[in-house]
Amino acid sequence: MSSGEFPEVGTVAGVVRGRREGGLEVFRGIPFAQPPVGEARFGAPRPVAGWDGVREAFAFGPPPPQEPMGPQAGPVVGLPADDDWLTVNIWTPETDSAARRPVMVWIYGGAYKFGSADDPAYDGSRLSRDGDLVVVTLNYRVGIEGFALIEGAPANRGLLDQVAALEWVRENIGAFGGDPHQVTVFGESAGAGSIAALLAMPRARGLFRRAITQSVPGTFFSTALAGDIAEVLAGGLGLRPTVADLSGVDPRKLPEAGAALSAGMRGYVDRWGPVALTPTPFSPVVDGDVLPTTPWQALASGAARDVELIAGHNRDEYRLFLMLGGLLGQVDEGLAAMALGLFGPTPESGQAYRAAFPDASAEYLFELVQSDWLFRMPSLHLAEAQVAGGGRAHVYELTWAAPANGGALGACHGLDVPLTFGVYGGLGAMLTGPVPSPETEALSARFRSAWTAFAATGDPGWPAYDAETRLVQVLDTEPMVTAYPEEAARRIWEHHAFAALPLTTA
Repeated sequence: MSSGEFPEVGTVAGVVRGRREGGLEVFRGIPFAQPPVGEARFGAPRPVAGWDGVREAFAFGPPPPQEPMGPQAGPVVGLPADDDWLTVNIWTPETDSAARRPVMVWIYGGAYKFGSADDPAYDGSRLSRDGDLVVVTLNYRVGIEGFALIEGAPANRGLLDQVAALEWVRENIGAFGGDPHQVTVFGESAGAGSIAALLAMPRARGLFRRAITQSVPGTFFSTALAGDIAEVLAGGLGLRPTVADLSGVDPRKLPEAGAALSAGMRGYVDRWGPVALTPTPFSPVVDGDVLPTTPWQALASGAARDVELIAGHNRDEYRLFLMLGGLLGQVDEGLAAMALGLFGPTPESGQAYRAAFPDASAEYLFELVQSDWLFRMPSLHLAEAQVAGGGRAHVYELTWAAPANGGALGACHGLDVPLTFGVYGGLGAMLTGPVPSPETEALSARFRSAWTAFAATGDPGWPAYDAETRLVQVLDTEPMVTAYPEEAARRIWEHHAFAALPLTTA
């Protein structure tokens, strides 16, 4: 350890030099594994090679190869040439090995096909400063590189990258002032789905003590479904989904195949079911090895009973996708009936939703069933599985409406991210506006206070969830603890099991 403007810290691979920024010591772009290229392409992450001298840790590592964010397909441009995709970034009050502060490790979302820790929305400085703890963000492989089921390669390589990063944290974070026995993983959307998977993975056992899952997606693939999707992906390039075939394609070109399939997925609804109507052909695969079973089944059997959990969701999750798809104000009864039939838990779901929400418009029913299928009920069921397995879980729902667009998006998907970090660029600006209101800042401070208190003590400030009272924290301008607010939807989904999604036809 060295003090001053450019602190230096020794890791197991070598010494890194960071910077002092705003009262914190910040290190960016530290590799936690070797670049997954060449002979390592599509393999499990390999331990990072050591270096001599001092390595500057001033800049974020490059993002993993990925298709562009958004619905458009086309050439993927602007990706850096550097292959060091697998890196971590650290914000710490001080690099004092005796400090042993709690550690929070962020896993980004992005539909398992895009995302990078260099996104300004994931700046960890406010969390670190306000919570007096160490914040870590990391990169992991996405899209075909990270999640396609490829013959000759381990499944779920993106999840294995996350495990490798957490192993790096266990071995090194003490030198940055963190406590390797007080690690909390937190993430949103695909990041939350990744954490749900980590809770079920034997390889991840013991690497973290607490977990915060924000809007867990319910999409986990069977090997049959993942294999069929991989056949179509590779077939678009005239190849087979094998390491031998795909390793000959430049990693920066391969995302174009994913982008092309994303644009045409609706044509596969007869084979892939509701997955074909989502924005992504990628999800964790229940392969029986890396991921032995679904998170809900694993937690119910007690696999994570020693991990303290926060699981929650936003009230109006799917409304963001209505806007992005140009469907706000465009949904008719036919579309609503299709969605109720395809996404509901039983063949009678349409009747059940209409009876439970008799005054709901077609658009609201279309939105509601997809919010429930994709995020709300998977998140609630994860907490219920944790409790059933003998563990402890705290549940929340964000009901505060995003102030941008006149509040039309409600408490939509992704709104919790700027509130968690207190950073309002990018998606945050689209939802909250670039200049946060006092109300926005107050709610963000409440998020950060609860999350950092949980990381330090296991108590976010509201009661644990149980099957009798179902108490949850409602996060809004006037927060309150109450029985789970979405009781009507909970009852519709009460007996549904979130299983690995099947291939419907061969």
